[in-house]
Amino acid sequence: MIKVLIVDDSALIRKILTDLLESDDEISVVGTARNGKEALDKIETLKPDIITLDIEMPLMDGLTTLKHIVSRYKLPVIMISSLTSEGAELTLKALDEGAVDFLSKPTNIFSLSQTDIKNQIIEKIKSGAKSKFFIREPVKKLNKLEETVDRQSEIRGSFDNIVAIGTSTGGPRALQTLIPELPSNINATIVIVQHMPPKFTKSLADRLNSISNIKIKEAEEGDILLKGHGYIAPGDYHLTVVKESNNLVVRLNQDPQVMGLRPTVDMMMESIANIKGYSKVGVILTGMGSDGTKGIVKMKQSGSYTIAQNEETSVVFGMPKAAIATNSIDVVLSLDKISDKIISKVGV
Repeated sequence: MIKVLIVDDSALIRKILTDLLESDDEISVVGTARNGKEALDKIETLKPDIITLDIEMPLMDGLTTLKHIVSRYKLPVIMISSLTSEGAELTLKALDEGAVDFLSKPTNIFSLSQTDIKNQIIEKIKSGAKSKFFIREPVKKLNKLEETVDRQSEIRGSFDNIVAIGTSTGGPRALQTLIPELPSNINATIVIVQHMPPKFTKSLADRLNSISNIKIKEAEEGDILLKGHGYIAPGDYHLTVVKESNNLVVRLNQDPQVMGLRPTVDMMMESIANIKGYSKVGVILTGMGSDGTKGIVKMKQSGSYTIAQNEETSVVFGMPKAAIATNSIDVVLSLDKISDKIISKVGV
C-alpha cells in the first residue's frame, strides 16, 4: 500500500485528491495538511511514502517545505502547480531542488474526476513512490558571451547530424546535466520532447539556454533547424521535423493526444527517422511510461545510433526500460556519460 500525505491550503483540493487517490486499491491517503509547517509536523507520525505538495501556501510555502523534506526525510514529492508562467518557473525550481514530478492544478477542479486525468494522477503517484531520490547538485552557471558576427555565421553553417532526445519524469534535471555538456560547435542540431504543459516548456527552454553552450529555445512553427541549436517541443503541440529544400523545418500540430500525451517522443522521432541525408542519434532519458518505444525502433531501422539512460541514474526507468526491451538500443549509459557519447558520434 502506498501511503500519501496531501499538502494543500485548499480544503476542496484536499478532499478531491483524497477521494481520487483512495479510489485506487493500492493507495491510502494517511493524512492531509493545510501548509508546510503542518506537513512537517505530521511526517514523523504518519510516515508517508510520498507527498503531494502545493507550491503556493500560507505560513510556509511549497519550495521552503520541499527543502526541509529533501534534507530531513528524502521522501519523493510531487508538486501541485498552477498553469501560469510564474507557476512554471516555481515548478522548475522545485524539480531542481529535488521534487520528482509535478501535477498541474486544473483551472476547473471538477475536471479532476475525468477518467484520463484521474488515471494520470494515480500513475504519477505510483511511479513517484517507486522513484529514485537524488541529492541535488548545484546547476553550473555559464557566463555566455555575446556572439560575434563570425560565430553567428558559424552556427548557421551546415551540419551532418540530428540528435533526438525524449524524456518525461526526471527529465528537466537530466537535461540540465546533459545539455550544458554539449559544445557550441557541435556538428548537429538537437530536438527535444519533454512531457510538460504549455508555459512549462518555455520556462525549461529559457533555463537550459541560460546554462548551456548551445542555444536552446522552445520550438515554433516554421523554425529552421540550425547547427549548435536545440529545440524543445512546446507543451500541447506535437512536433515533427520535415526536410524542405535544403532546410530542416519544425512543424507543429494539435492532432489527438497519443497515450494521453501531446507532444510525444514517438511522433518526433518517427519524423526524424524519415529524413534522408543526415546521420542521427536517438536518446531516451528517464521517464514514466513507454513513449519513445516506437520512435526509437524507427530510428534504429533508419540507421540511427541509439542510447538509453541506465536504471541507476533514472528517476523513473519506465521509458528507457521500454526502449531497451525493443532490442533497438545500441548502448545503455549513466546520465553523466551520455553527452560524451553523443559528441563522439556527431563530432564538432
